[in-house]
Amino acid sequence: MKPGKLINPTTPKLKRVPSSAGKTYNFMKEPANKSEFEVGDPIEAFCDHDKNNERVRGWIKGTVVQIENNKLLAVQFRSNVYLTDGWMVPDHILWFPIRSDQVRIPGSGKKMPVIKKIVEED
Repeated sequence: MKPGKLINPTTPKLKRVPSSAGKTYNFMKEPANKSEFEVGDPIEAFCDHDKNNERVRGWIKGTVVQIENNKLLAVQFRSNVYLTDGWMVPDHILWFPIRSDQVRIPGSGKKMPVIKKIVEED
């Protein structure tokens, strides 16, 4: 102990600040946290939907309405859309992973024939 300094046992110990605090890091380029889609973008999705009063599986145009943590994408459609197990989605919104192959920018893919679904009613 140095002369002239008093130690009070009731005072808390000081925390050490890590040596890396306050440092700035240089990147060759900014980390990519942005997705290629933004809210309001037109989009095409491959799903079951109504077309000409028939249920079909194919590409349909929609609009991005929400993006969650750069992982999930909510797309809203104007016509009825269905889940994989056959249930109609009442709010016309389907969620897709951002990196899904069932979501694309309009006009960026090949035209595929539409698959008609046969709906069995009990």
